[in-house]
Amino acid sequence: MDQRPEQKGLLHERYSRQLLFAPIGEQGQRRLLDSKVCIVGMGALGTVLANHMVRAGVGYVRLVDRDYVEASNLQRQMLYDERDVLEMYPKAVAAERKLRQINSSVHIEAVVTDVTLSNVDTLLDGMDLVLDGTDNFRTRFLLNDACYRAGIPFTYGGAVSSRGMSALFVPGRTPCLRCFIQSGDSAGETCDTIGVIGPVVDIVASYQAVEAMKLLVGDEAHRRSSLVTFDIWHNRFYELSFGEPLPDCPCCQLRHYPALEWQSEEQAVSLCGRDTVQIASYGKPLDLELWRSRLERVAVTVTSNPFLLRVELPEGERLVLFAEGRVLVQGTSDAVRAKSLYARYIGN
Repeated sequence: MDQRPEQKGLLHERYSRQLLFAPIGEQGQRRLLDSKVCIVGMGALGTVLANHMVRAGVGYVRLVDRDYVEASNLQRQMLYDERDVLEMYPKAVAAERKLRQINSSVHIEAVVTDVTLSNVDTLLDGMDLVLDGTDNFRTRFLLNDACYRAGIPFTYGGAVSSRGMSALFVPGRTPCLRCFIQSGDSAGETCDTIGVIGPVVDIVASYQAVEAMKLLVGDEAHRRSSLVTFDIWHNRFYELSFGEPLPDCPCCQLRHYPALEWQSEEQAVSLCGRDTVQIASYGKPLDLELWRSRLERVAVTVTSNPFLLRVELPEGERLVLFAEGRVLVQGTSDAVRAKSLYARYIGN
């Protein structure tokens, strides 16, 4: 935070109310400006988290998301607007564009990809903290295990219906996510099956954000050592103290890291509640201009931007091609049907 006098003055003006808050002060602000965080998932939770991190002056914020903005997102995903929907912008890119207008003094990096065993270590490399904005336990367990292996703190958050939960997990200091949730049922309740209200998202992400700030400024004395759950519609609040880790936890105690054990990654994954199947050819990028010229001959409509290609098929489904090699088959949750359409139009 060594700036010229005029730069220092601008920073003091921007963060003046935060500097006046004694637990942060100037020293804490310096630490925030020197920090690097990775936010995985730029949906409802991720947009609130990114908004708080960027406005607070976290120096480097990496935004990672695999999806693009749709109209159904606007009810609760606070960084997006109707322009993003019309332009079919990837969420990470749309968020970066908006956040740069909010705080141009921090470094914001958008990464449009699915977090997988193949890239998780690269995405988390050099980060001081990972913030969970995901919507599935497959990715959460991957992040949990990768963070504990690398010694990176991980703040967990989840919201569905009017219920939320959050906790900050610190390798070597606290239990991990697996000590509380041994398995995630991808067929359980999701925002896409039973809905979610916007206020619970804001509350969960704000709990995550404040614990993140405590950690980044070094205020260990006031970090919360519990997992909180609540239902804001039915006025319920519970707090589960961390206590000791499970002695047989495969991650934080036995250090086996189940999510990081090498296995061939599934090519076709049904996205829970989305009526969408993701098919990925990792490491095999797609030339979107080439595929546009090919698919225009057989598709009902084809629309594109620099990041993706959206194709309405005669069969009624839709293909969304991403440059890094992923394809979403929208309109079906049947992996066999999705693979069939993929093979018909994209090939093996």
